[in-house]
Amino acid sequence: MNIAKMIAVVLLAAAFSTLDFTATPGVEAPLLSLAAADQAASQQGPALATLVATEGNSASGSVSFTPAEGGVRVQAQLSGLTAGGHGFHIHQWGDCSSGDGKSAGGHFNPASVDHAGPLAESRHVGDLGNLGADAEGNASYDRVDSVIALSGANSIVGRAVIVHAGADDLTSQPTGAAGARVACGVIGTAAPAAD
Repeated sequence: MNIAKMIAVVLLAAAFSTLDFTATPGVEAPLLSLAAADQAASQQGPALATLVATEGNSASGSVSFTPAEGGVRVQAQLSGLTAGGHGFHIHQWGDCSSGDGKSAGGHFNPASVDHAGPLAESRHVGDLGNLGADAEGNASYDRVDSVIALSGANSIVGRAVIVHAGADDLTSQPTGAAGARVACGVIGTAAPAAD
């Protein structure tokens, strides 16, 4: 064993020796499993995103993501859109700092598969399909999605919700030809509801 590895082992042992695992009821070993960490993360409150208009647009609204039987319930309310369909996606980066929303990157796609509709067998995690705006520019969305998650490999927390100028055709690669980004919001965790 070289000196760098020996120092790392000593530092790790010293760090563990300062932790008091006996103070946690029911914990018999100093290492928690990843499954236990994932279970704790999934017991948090819902995730939320407040969408703001990109430069030159007026769309805004909110999206909530709540654990539900069969997946995550996605509920959105938006206003300021043009009438018709608008691509609705989770994008890779939780960054809405650029005026055009492109700082959010492409669709969230950890499995590197083709773009598709929300009900397709294989799709980007971020492919949520379309919002339909009425003549007044208001749109709502409410469905349970079985692919997105609030923890684990498909976690959307810390990523961005993007609404596009046009409808997602659900087939064009790589993003459905939905056009410019008209609203962006970063997904964060919300406090659990009070009992």
